[in-house]
Amino acid sequence: MIEKHLAVKVTHGFLPLLKRAKGAIINNLSLAGLAPLPVVPAYSISKAAAFNLTQSLRALLASQGVTVHAVVLGPVDTDMNRGFDIPKASTELAARGIFDGLEKGEEDIFPDPASQSIAEGWRAGAAKALERQFAAFAPQNTAVEIAAPQPSTT
Repeated sequence: MIEKHLAVKVTHGFLPLLKRAKGAIINNLSLAGLAPLPVVPAYSISKAAAFNLTQSLRALLASQGVTVHAVVLGPVDTDMNRGFDIPKASTELAARGIFDGLEKGEEDIFPDPASQSIAEGWRAGAAKALERQFAAFAPQNTAVEIAAPQPSTT
């Protein structure tokens, strides 16, 4: 929950500059945000929420000239994945894939071999089609601001 509030507050704080510069927001996410990884349910839940936030921001900010990109990473050779005996992409390969996706203007960037294996299915799938359909409900005027979340009273 803290990360979600922080992400919205940071985005809100930078929004005037992003709009003036026709900038981009790039969120590093995970395949576990598209389908839960049972061994790390809290991680999967947080990445799913972050992916949903990314999609919402994409629709809300499109009319303001700000692009929002989701980087959907598979396993990358980082400290977090140390100890997991699975194939992992190097950080260099993942970074190169992210920059390549940005150059191509991809909304959802699948920068490594594991994530690339599902990229086309995701782009052609029902969930992505529903995202596009729901985006039509976003206000289209340039006065739209992202409201920072209010603290919970519970």
